[in-house]
Amino acid sequence: MAKYLLLKHYRGAPAAVNDVPMDQWTPQEVDAHMKFMSDFATELVGSGEFVDGQALSPEGTFVRYDGPGRPPVTDGPFAETKDLIAGWMVIDVDSYDRALELAAELSSAPGAGGEPIHEWLEIRPFLSAPATVTE
Repeated sequence: MAKYLLLKHYRGAPAAVNDVPMDQWTPQEVDAHMKFMSDFATELVGSGEFVDGQALSPEGTFVRYDGPGRPPVTDGPFAETKDLIAGWMVIDVDSYDRALELAAELSSAPGAGGEPIHEWLEIRPFLSAPATVTE
């Protein structure tokens, strides 16, 4: 089994086919989207492929260390994840092909007008521990 991170983007990826921002959807469209996401996760729990997933708030702050006794430095002149990443799901699957299949299914979540979004999802494999050499 291999773990993959499926990232849902607000922007930064190619535009979705049904590219209407969620803040312009009706409450019923938002509910239908959230139900799809919940049902999708439930199916993956049943198959043993779901690890975790969360939607993310658009609020967030970059922070970094700035030296001993100095306050943390926040924000800067760069793209922020709060502007880019809408949510994520971690899956544990038998193959990369299965990860692609699940990401494509997740991309079909309904959006405006109840039509599939056809959004682009980013698939990122988790790094595995390096092989241990034994003699």
